[in-house]
Amino acid sequence: MAAHRGIWPVRWMGEVLEVTRAGFYAWLKRPPRRRAQEDDRILVAVRRRFAESDATYGVRRVGDDLKAWYIVCGRERLARLMRAANLVARPRKRSRPRDTGVRPEHGRAPNVLNREFWAVAPDRRWLADFTYLWTGEGWWYLAVVLDLFSRRVVGWSMRATMTAELVADALLMAIWRRGWPTALLPHSDPGSQ
Repeated sequence: MAAHRGIWPVRWMGEVLEVTRAGFYAWLKRPPRRRAQEDDRILVAVRRRFAESDATYGVRRVGDDLKAWYIVCGRERLARLMRAANLVARPRKRSRPRDTGVRPEHGRAPNVLNREFWAVAPDRRWLADFTYLWTGEGWWYLAVVLDLFSRRVVGWSMRATMTAELVADALLMAIWRRGWPTALLPHSDPGSQ
């Protein structure tokens, strides 16, 4: 009875999968395909680079590193291999920047624009504000000066730090590009800058 135990599962699988017993045993003895061997070799390098990146590198960055190591692998193939190996990149933790500047109440100018965001001619009313953008180098701050008549950006400045010079440089650029407007009303929200 013990000799027949190994035959029954093979016979049953052969009937279900419609494969002969000889074909099944030939499949067991067959060496892996060349493509599967290449996939295994590539996956070793992918796992290494993925671990070195602290699980933050995705398909593009791992692919760039493979190219640097002279390992040829297409993006779709690499994505398939990483998906099969359950290598999912987790995004880097990035917290939003905080404004820790002091806002003196006595230094605030009155709101003359009074939410009237239109102008009758160019260079009469400018609006200034800034925002922050995530880049490969971290958070960068962008200050922009907008002409309310044409709705065009007339000055801008970008820095890695949020300082008063950021906004002043954008305003100076607008003045330099548009000349010295005589009847100009500049407006910005009250910030620490």
